[in-house]
Order: sequence, then structure tokens, then C-alpha cells
Amino acid sequence: MPISSDRRTAPGALGRALSRMPGPVRPGRAEAFGVLAGVALDALLADPRRGHPVAVFGRAAAALERRLYGDARPAGIRYVAACVGPVALLGLAAARTPDPRVRGALAAAATWAVLGGTTLGREGAAMAGLLESGDLAGARRRLPHLCGRDPSRLEESGLARATVESIAENTSDAVVAPLFWGAVAGIPGLLAYRAVNTLDAMVGHRDARYERFGWAAARLDDVANYVPARITGLLTVLAAPLAGGSARRAAAVLRRDGHRHPSPNAGRCEAAFAGALDLTLGGVNVYGERVEHRPEMGDGAKPSVADIRRSVRLARVVNLAAAGLAAAALLARRTGPAKGRLASRAVIGR
Repeated sequence: MPISSDRRTAPGALGRALSRMPGPVRPGRAEAFGVLAGVALDALLADPRRGHPVAVFGRAAAALERRLYGDARPAGIRYVAACVGPVALLGLAAARTPDPRVRGALAAAATWAVLGGTTLGREGAAMAGLLESGDLAGARRRLPHLCGRDPSRLEESGLARATVESIAENTSDAVVAPLFWGAVAGIPGLLAYRAVNTLDAMVGHRDARYERFGWAAARLDDVANYVPARITGLLTVLAAPLAGGSARRAAAVLRRDGHRHPSPNAGRCEAAFAGALDLTLGGVNVYGERVEHRPEMGDGAKPSVADIRRSVRLARVVNLAAAGLAAAALLARRTGPAKGRLASRAVIGR
């Protein structure tokens, strides 16, 4: 069956599953179940090659950019508001659906739409397979699926480093951050975060065209990822033993090197991965005509091809932990006040 067909039937299947759950379906219970179901959908179906909601949003945002572009920060602020505002309102409308079963299904669909963990892992595995088979040209063609570096002059070691660093950073961007905002703000948080992160990827570049116009998107993305990146670092530390690493070493490298990256957030993820995998990340990165010298993080060897699969396994553990925490937070946030109201009614009744 085509992926797109599976995607359309999944929310209905979730609704039927919710209807069979014993007891009343409380809002927190439905949303938490929806988030977990969305994580399962991502694991099962990943991202379709065509028709993905984020790709549809990206095309609409690109069309709007052509209308609103101006080489000034105010123009970029208006652009971000025009793109993110409607998405957040759509999420708010979904969150206010009175039937908790429908709301759970919508939470599952939204979670699937904003997550990219399975696709990230598959891209990492694909890069590992190409390099393991000696297909350097194929690996160079594949790298742009993961990051924006110029792969034309990268050898095996450079491709391995780029892949591991991309997996580390995108574990936060593609999984932990959307789940964090889903736990904080429900469906609106899920959708608004993905809109902000997509805009940053589109216009948040430090080049002549986007230095001013993309400023708002880049800074808003920094804010949105500030807490999730640090949660990613902590979860990576805790997961290090499951990847054959040391939690103590990962914590030490995170504490020592996490702030040295030019990004306020990416360094936390990369430093934690470097410590957990006992690697050294960082160095010279080439983006077209722009060359960046990133500080080195970690104390181990430079990444090799074998380390790509280790980084994928580590990312999967972090993703599962983040999903469990998000579901638990939704249950605690939604059911806590309800219990308080019930207790108050009981006292009044006496």
C-alpha cells in the first residue's frame, strides 16, 4: 500500500484505538496517547517522498517570500509572522476540538508530521552503507540530504564527521525540540515549532540575501531550540552507556565544550555525542564559498565509518526517551488540575 494511503487512514485507526481504551478518555490521556501514536507512525512510515505536510508548508513559504522579501529586518519579521501565525492558529483550532478521541487522532497526525527521527536514522544508515561499500561518489551525492556542506572535496573521514555531527544536531531539531514544544503547548506547539525550524532552514543563512531578512527566523529558531538542545545533551549523557560509552565522559565533554560552538544550541548536542561516542567533532566546514572553522569538541579519535551506525543507535535511544518524557509531561500537565477540581468538589459536597 502506498505510504500516502497509510497516512490518510492512520488517524481513523487511532480514533478506533482510543474508543476501545477502558474508562473515560481524559484530554491529557488522549493527547499523550496521540503523541506516542505519532512517534510510532514516524517509526513505521517515516517521511513520504511526496506530499509531506512540511514540504507543502515550505512551498507556500517560498511563494510568500517572493511577495514579502525585503533586505531589512522588519520585512523578515513580517514574513515570519505571516508564515507561523496561521500554522499556530490551525494547531489551536485542532487543540480545541471537543471530542478527546478526535483530539488524540489530530495529535498523532501532528506529531508524525513534525518528527523526522526515522528519516534521519535512515539517512545515516544509508551514508554508512555507501561508505562501507567504498562508494565515495554516492556518499557525496547523499550528504546534502543531511546537511548543507559542500561534499565535493570531502573524503571518507570528512563525510563520516559531517554525518555524525548532523545526526547529533538534528536529534534535537527533528525529534526532541518538537516533542518538547508538544509537551509545553500541545498541538499548537508541535506545529509552530516545525514552522519556525523550517523557516530557519530556508532563510536563516548568513549571506548577502538573508543576513537581514532571515534574522528573525534565525533568532526565533535559536530561542525555540535553547531548552530542547540542552535536554538533548542531558539525555545523550544518560544514554551513553547504551552506545558503549561513558555517561561521566559525556557529561564532562558537554560541560567543557558545549558552549564553544558558534551556535548557542548545536554545540550542546554535538559535544554530548562526542563524549558519549568518545570522538572528536568539529573542524573546518565548507559551505559553497564560505569556510567556517569550528572548535573541536571531545577527546577521542576523529569519526570513522563505523561511528555513523553508533551515532544512529545513540540517537534512537535519545528519541525514545524524549517521547516518553513528552507523554508523561502531557499526562501530568492535563490531569493534575482535573484531580484538584475533583478534590475541591468532594470537599464542597461534604
